Amino acid sequence: MDSSTTISPVRIRASELEGRGWLNTGGAELNLEKLRGKIVILDFWTFCCINCLHVLDELRPLEAEYSDVLVTVGVHSPKFEHEADPVALAAAVERYDIHHPVLDDPELITWQAYSARAWPTLVVIDPEGYIVSHLSGEGHAAGLASFIPELIAEHEAKGTLHRGDGPYVAPEPVIRDLRFPGKVLPLESGNFLVSDTGHHRLVEMGPDLTTVVRTIGSGTKGFLDGAAEDTQFNEPQGLALLPAELAATVGYDVVVADSVNHRLRGITLTTGEVRTLAGNGIQRLLDAGPARISDDGASASESDLGTAPLEVALSSPWDVAYSSKCNAVLIAMAGTHQIFSLDPASGALAVVAGNGLEGLLDGPAEQAWFAQPSGLTEDAKGNIWVADSETSALRVLKFADDGAVTVETAIGEGLFDFGFRDGEAAQARLQHPLGVAVLPDGSVAVADTYNGAVRRYDPATKTVSTLARGLAEPSDVLLDESGEVPLLIVVEANQHQLVRLPLPKNALQVDEGAVQTQRPKTPVAPGELTLKINFAAPTGQKLDDRWGDPTQLKVSSTPPELLLGGDGTSIGLSRTLTLNADVPEGILHLTARAAACDGPEDASGEIPDHAACHLYQQDWGIPVILSADGAADLVLDLRGV
Repeated sequence: MDSSTTISPVRIRASELEGRGWLNTGGAELNLEKLRGKIVILDFWTFCCINCLHVLDELRPLEAEYSDVLVTVGVHSPKFEHEADPVALAAAVERYDIHHPVLDDPELITWQAYSARAWPTLVVIDPEGYIVSHLSGEGHAAGLASFIPELIAEHEAKGTLHRGDGPYVAPEPVIRDLRFPGKVLPLESGNFLVSDTGHHRLVEMGPDLTTVVRTIGSGTKGFLDGAAEDTQFNEPQGLALLPAELAATVGYDVVVADSVNHRLRGITLTTGEVRTLAGNGIQRLLDAGPARISDDGASASESDLGTAPLEVALSSPWDVAYSSKCNAVLIAMAGTHQIFSLDPASGALAVVAGNGLEGLLDGPAEQAWFAQPSGLTEDAKGNIWVADSETSALRVLKFADDGAVTVETAIGEGLFDFGFRDGEAAQARLQHPLGVAVLPDGSVAVADTYNGAVRRYDPATKTVSTLARGLAEPSDVLLDESGEVPLLIVVEANQHQLVRLPLPKNALQVDEGAVQTQRPKTPVAPGELTLKINFAAPTGQKLDDRWGDPTQLKVSSTPPELLLGGDGTSIGLSRTLTLNADVPEGILHLTARAAACDGPEDASGEIPDHAACHLYQQDWGIPVILSADGAADLVLDLRGV
């Protein structure tokens, strides 16, 4: 990170850290005075957000390397209502092995003080208590790795850097049979295979859902193929069983979404042997290879990713399901908001749906928007139902005879709309669902995770009802037809268990309202609004201008009538918008991208052909309220101060 672009000429004093309380401090209250002398990274996050989870992992090596001078403070600023529950937050801190102090900021007090506008946002504070960098989105680890030594050298020379232990206090460990289980898969033996996500392994359980038959994976977080007792996973999630004939041909039976390893793994059930099927372990940021952005705003990646699956970067695969229409395993690629496919016979990977932009948009698959798809299942017609978590939506992929794929929304309104409401599907609301299953009558059960419920969508009547509630973050749901009557099996993640529930004869009708994520509204003046996104490539990188302008800005609004001009996608990171004075308030949806590559390495200034390339992206949803004395410009940071 070039210090000239990250250190402001006017030094800005960091605001105090205020909230409801602290976690991972042994009960101590922290403030900036206690952190003086350390380099502090404020990580504004919310535990629903896959990009925030990526940042947690990006920061771990820096925290380890600079443990005597660097303190990360997670500022948890919730998006969803459920995330404001302190019990749920404590569970999330445990689930994601967060080893730094966390400030609980449910009222967004500190969020507002630091002008955070997106999850995740990083703010770097120097040892004297001044803000020296403001970053949005993920992918900033390389820049921080070059910037932190600069800060260390500067403040050691000034005598303002204090080395020593930080304020993190580890909580007492808890021993459980399962730890935050993710997904469940029925086996032909009558047993069930469970992704024991928090223990980084798979567990085969007996029909009673409590007897452990065997484990696959050592339980040590990592990446290693081989025998069942030796292999390593990193937060495995989705599981898919291949058709028997196909499994016999390819030599494995089950596909596993190994989420934090950014890989797909294959399991041979007879031996428990594990192999890697796809993914090179590097997190994918939409594009593979040079981070090119075309003039029309589309990414440069092709739908066909080739037949060398071990060389392809993936991003947080969260669920998998076999598609009889595609003769392939479909993958909910949560990290890039897309649906991928893997052909087990050829090894070919492809993008089936989603262009990588985050949001809710239906239509032809290649143009659709998803937001962290996290659950997949196939119905009797070959449709693929999708739990699209960040839009609190139930989506469906439909396959035409000519091979065309379209995306439709059954339940859901947008990125910031959620709630707990049954009835007509157009008005119904979910809250961050993670799992789906098809019921005997063709309706769809949804693990409505943050509502602690299992919901039912009936495609015939387009209505929604509630099958069960009072659950602790159900992360998956499965139809169990092994007995005399069909039952539901629910993975109750925050109770670390699987439970069987009857299908009620009369489903509940619940209406606890439809709400929107509440964030401060930015006053803006009607008429022309100048929008600018700050970005500067970090030290050691150069903007990738080999195909023209390497930046892109996409703008839309809710409601669409808010914008009279300036919407759409084009190159560049600045735009003049025209706001409709007749629309009193709304949300501006902004997506900024910038492509940079390592280099140059020689005097020519050219990017070497072998250079590693990076795509920086951030999505903002900015609530605005129109007023005559509002601002005439809006400035956001992708990388800057």
